[in-house]
Amino acid sequence: MKKPFNEEQVIGILREGEEDGVVIRDVCHKHNITEQTFFR
Repeated sequence: MKKPFNEEQVIGILREGEEDGVVIRDVCHKHNITEQTFFR
């Protein structure tokens, strides 16, 4: 089974969520993942 994101993509998404003023919900929507997945 292929994973939807590789390690580099996951790190990029997490760093995007760390930026000031960014809403996690928007980051998740942009990358088509759930908030639960983001925080896991």
